[in-house]
Amino acid sequence: MPMDHIGRTMPGRTAEVFEDLDVVAEQYARDRAGLPPAQTQRLREETIRRMLPFAGRLAGRYRHGREPSDDLEQVARLGLIKAIDRYDPERGSFTAYAVTTIVGELKRYFRDHSWGLQVPRRLQDLSRVVGQADEALTTELNRPPSDREVAVRCGITEQEVAEARRSRAGYRPVSLSLPVGDSGGELSDLLGGADGALELVPEQLTLRRLLDQLPTRERRILLERFYGNRTQLEIANDLGISQMHVSRLLNRTLEWLRTAMLTEDTPAWHGESTDTAETNPVVAVRRQPTGLRVVVAGEVDRDNAGLLREALLRLVRRAPAGSRLEIDLAAVPLLAAAGVAALLAVHEAARIRRIEVTAVGVQPFVRRIAAITGLGALLRAEEAPPARRPGLN
Repeated sequence: MPMDHIGRTMPGRTAEVFEDLDVVAEQYARDRAGLPPAQTQRLREETIRRMLPFAGRLAGRYRHGREPSDDLEQVARLGLIKAIDRYDPERGSFTAYAVTTIVGELKRYFRDHSWGLQVPRRLQDLSRVVGQADEALTTELNRPPSDREVAVRCGITEQEVAEARRSRAGYRPVSLSLPVGDSGGELSDLLGGADGALELVPEQLTLRRLLDQLPTRERRILLERFYGNRTQLEIANDLGISQMHVSRLLNRTLEWLRTAMLTEDTPAWHGESTDTAETNPVVAVRRQPTGLRVVVAGEVDRDNAGLLREALLRLVRRAPAGSRLEIDLAAVPLLAAAGVAALLAVHEAARIRRIEVTAVGVQPFVRRIAAITGLGALLRAEEAPPARRPGLN
């Protein structure tokens, strides 16, 4: 690389003086021999100062990219210092050695820092080779080359060509602050955030498996209630059962699901409860000197009122005229409209057969329902005022 000697100027650069680096380097090598360390350090610093313009000119060749000019000049100066410290006059021209060292440092900087994303060095080199082949083949063919043509030119596979093309996207990635549209928004505004629901995927998969194991009716109630946002009353009307029965089925289903979700082994689904007091009233008949005493236990609603009515009507039909039938409702926490209708039907059938029917042990809440719905005829006069155990006559 020809250089101008001391005191000469390059054409078009009348204000800048260039020195012959070979002369400066050889003089530095001669002068530092035998000097003490302090003077050697001063001589080194002076030599570096005289050669800095050369490093700046080499860095200027690469100032057309996006890398800051100051960073490039700093890298070039570091390469110059390495060349000065390692130079041996017996190996040839200092200028050629300095150019090789400085350009090597600049290329290493571009390779390690200019990529927007961390891409393996193999892919960086492969991307550069593929890019050069693209340009050459485009000029030769007057069209963009195919991956196969590029692979043949570079001596690699088509898969490696595709991999190199993808890696080039990491050289200059698009900034998330890139303006989008006329509203002042940025590219980052179009990107979604982290989906917190991903942590619930295992639970959702387990729940779906458990739902498939439920009976059709229970699964329908659960889905309509929590996914269809329907009320228990609406579901009950569709299924032809009471709202209370829907509530019981829903509670039992949720309890089973909670147990199944918290245990490794899925518990067996037992279907309807074996406790008949939970869904059907328990009717126990006891004989007394004055007649029969029927003890009823459990809630009485639309689902089981018919069973209670049939059980009581059978007793009425078998009882002799003039006998007495006492119905103990102390264990009945709730009496729905269907239950009231059943008791009224039993009372009417007993009146026709001249059988006295009374209800005792009625809880306060059930007593209020009975009084409002026309069961006052069953209330015993002596038990009408509230007592510790109010009864119905």
